[in-house]
Amino acid sequence: MNENYNSASHSSTITIKPYESISLEASWKKYLAEEFNKDYMLKLKSFLITEIKYHSPIYPAPKNFFQALNLTPFNKVKAVILGQDPYHEPNQAHGLSFSVPEGVKIPPSLVNIYKELQSDVGCPIHSNGYLKKWADEGVLLLNSVLSVRHSQAGSHSKKGWETFTDRVIQCISENKTHVVFLLWGRYAISKTSLIDQSKHLVLTAPHPSPLSAYSGFFGCRHFSKTNNYLISHGIAPIDWSLDNYHQ
Repeated sequence: MNENYNSASHSSTITIKPYESISLEASWKKYLAEEFNKDYMLKLKSFLITEIKYHSPIYPAPKNFFQALNLTPFNKVKAVILGQDPYHEPNQAHGLSFSVPEGVKIPPSLVNIYKELQSDVGCPIHSNGYLKKWADEGVLLLNSVLSVRHSQAGSHSKKGWETFTDRVIQCISENKTHVVFLLWGRYAISKTSLIDQSKHLVLTAPHPSPLSAYSGFFGCRHFSKTNNYLISHGIAPIDWSLDNYHQ
């Protein structure tokens, strides 16, 4: 079974034959193309081919593995919200951290994110969990691991995705200035070492999960702090409101 990454022709498509063609947005490809020829990525792609063949379904659909990068091009990134791995039940994961498609029950952590958003900047509680507007606004909704096996949380961890997404964080840190990193929970906070805090703002808080939100996520005011920082550096603030936004 073959799979290709055609870097020689500067293609922005990764093909896992005979399954899916997986596109990577051009501005990200400029920084990340070489990753796809490294040993860790070749091993990861082999693992994913086996998973798709023998352990399907995996989430999100392979065409959405790089959805966060594709919806928020490198030059538009203003903030990063880092999750750990995708939701592992049907119809939830679609490539954006914490987000679910319209019509899917809002997960508990996102319910708490909405509560803090309302308390902090006055945005009404949204009726669904679809966060594409934030991606369009320049919020990179990045999971550290970009796939998962059905009903098995963490099943694709330590297979290579973390190396790739760590490189994404490093590329932002090295090649941009004045980006806000919102790191919620111990796992996300562990990525602080990848970020040059002389150039960027790192905001940390407990995870918004019901198990930890009352330990300091509520009241962290990360949404207003993000906008205050952006404005102070001459960057347009993020419109966090999700009202009247649909797929």
